Amino acid sequence: MEKWFSDYDFKTFAAAGGSLLVTVFFAFYNGYLGIHYESMWYGTICAYYIILALLRFMVVLAERRLNGRPDVECARARIFAAASVLLLILNISLVIPVSLMATQQKPVHMTLVPAITMAAYTTYKITMASINLKRRERSSNCLTKLLRTVSFVDALVSVLTLQNTLIAVNSADGGTERPMLILSAVTSAVIFLMIMILTIATLIQSIQSIKSDKKHKGEQQ
Repeated sequence: MEKWFSDYDFKTFAAAGGSLLVTVFFAFYNGYLGIHYESMWYGTICAYYIILALLRFMVVLAERRLNGRPDVECARARIFAAASVLLLILNISLVIPVSLMATQQKPVHMTLVPAITMAAYTTYKITMASINLKRRERSSNCLTKLLRTVSFVDALVSVLTLQNTLIAVNSADGGTERPMLILSAVTSAVIFLMIMILTIATLIQSIQSIKSDKKHKGEQQ
C-alpha cells in the first residue's frame, strides 16, 4: 500500500490493469448495444475499445518484461515510438464513428438506462484522466506518460459515446434532431481534433525520446 502512494510509476501500471478490465467490459457493452440496436456506430466503438485495450495491455506487458534490463531506457523509447504510431493510426480510424454520428445514417432509439450508465462512467473517467494527464510529468518513464495519454484519449472517446447515446435518447423522446445533430457534428469535430493533437504531440515526444537516447549513447562512447 505504501508503494501505491510513493511510487507513481507503480501506481500507473497497477491502475492500468484495472482500467484494462473496465475498458474490455465497456467495449463489449458497446458491442451489445451495437447488436441489440443494429447500430454500426456502437459496433465501430466496440472495435476501437478492444484495440485500445490491446495497446494498453502490450505497454503494461512490455514494462514488466523490461525490468532489470541494462538497456531499459533505450527499449522503452523504442516501445514508446511504436505504440505512439499505433495510437495515431487507431485514432485516425475514429473518423468512421465520428462521421457516422454526424450523418446518423441509421438513428437509434433507446431508453435512459444506457445514457445514465455512460454518463456516470464518463464523468468519473474524464475527471481522473484529466488529473493524471497533468500529473504524468512527475514521472521520467516514457511508458508511464504514454499510459496516461491513452487514458485521456479513452476518456474523450467516452464523451463521444455519451453524446451519441444522448442523441438516441432525445430521438426516442421525440426531441428535435436537427439542432442536436448540428451541435453533435461540431463537438465531435472538436473532440476528434483534441485527440489528434494529443496523439501527434505524443508521437513527437517519442521521436525526441529516441533522439535523446541516441545522443546519450554517443556521449558515452
